[in-house]
Amino acid sequence: MIFRIFRKELLDTLRDRRTLMTMLVIPILVFPITLNVFMEISNSFQESASAETMKIGIVGDQSQRYTQQLENIPAALGPKKIIVFKDSASLITAIEADQIQLGLLIPANAQELGAQQQTITLNWLLDASEVGRAERAELYSSSLKANAEAERLQKLGLRPEQIRPLVVSTVNCASDKKMVGQLAGGFLPYIFIAFGFIGCMYPAIDLFTGEKERGTIETLLTVPVLRWKILIGKMMVVVCSGMLAASCALMGLFISIEFLDLADNKELLEVIHSILTPYFILSMFALLLPLVIFFAGLMIPIAIYAKSFKEAQSIITPLNIVVVLPSMVGFFPGVALDLNTVFIPVINVVLATKELIAGTLSLSYFLSVFGIMCSLAFLAIAISYKQFGKEANILS
Repeated sequence: MIFRIFRKELLDTLRDRRTLMTMLVIPILVFPITLNVFMEISNSFQESASAETMKIGIVGDQSQRYTQQLENIPAALGPKKIIVFKDSASLITAIEADQIQLGLLIPANAQELGAQQQTITLNWLLDASEVGRAERAELYSSSLKANAEAERLQKLGLRPEQIRPLVVSTVNCASDKKMVGQLAGGFLPYIFIAFGFIGCMYPAIDLFTGEKERGTIETLLTVPVLRWKILIGKMMVVVCSGMLAASCALMGLFISIEFLDLADNKELLEVIHSILTPYFILSMFALLLPLVIFFAGLMIPIAIYAKSFKEAQSIITPLNIVVVLPSMVGFFPGVALDLNTVFIPVINVVLATKELIAGTLSLSYFLSVFGIMCSLAFLAIAISYKQFGKEANILS
């Protein structure tokens, strides 16, 4: 009987175009469209920034030394044009008016400091909100600094290694999989949890509040079927909708990865493929299933209580923010799965998924998170059953 109710409600749900858009179309398309648009915009900004003719204003270069060095920088670092200004005030005004993109302030006593082998401080002025300008200034600074150091060493008759007795390097011992897991581990569960919640929302409202509005809930309750079987049949549809939306989000992510232009980074593509294994997918959905049941258990009592579709939607939509915001903890560095976070709903799933991607999730923590979420899911089902059993809520 539960399966019959489930099948009937599932067919009705799949006939709703709005629900299909939420469960299937949007999750599948959001990753390919978003990532491709982001890549296109990012590449466009980088190309335009690298091709932009950088107008550089200089103040205080009495010997023309730095002007010549800047002009001698290879054009491969980007086209440039040098403009001499009389004072810093006019230079700042030109930058604010976007007449020039970079300004170089040279101290008035630069020649004296150089003769005394003192440190000369050069100041770059720029609008850091514009893409590519800070990076171009850094490249020019590196070239000027390298020239100055070479000249100073030549005057002193020294070799570079004579003043650099020690070179310190850092070796990253973390695997590529762990690095990708730490970077993507916060983003991936956030998306899955968001779509899992949204996938549950519309079916939950339609199957309970919608039936109250249509006046069919009373007819359904007159059939000789225990009320808990009706609830479980309907809840199974809500849970399936949430899981389907999360699955489509994973499918959309996989499609995005396959069709993005990653030919220049085959190692990254191999690492991503090594993460998206059947074991990872099954483990992730094992954590996601009780969480989606928990979401359904939160929505159904609200949907039962609400008197109209609009009222239910206005209550559940803010709940989306309350539930999904904790999943952003995966973006915070230093927050790990431990004996404290393992008991916090949503956050424990996010951190467990993050470690699952990195390949560092222990079996004990996995079972702990799964057990805690199953307990919360059972509690949510009990609350839903209690609300569904009240005639005042059903017939209001």
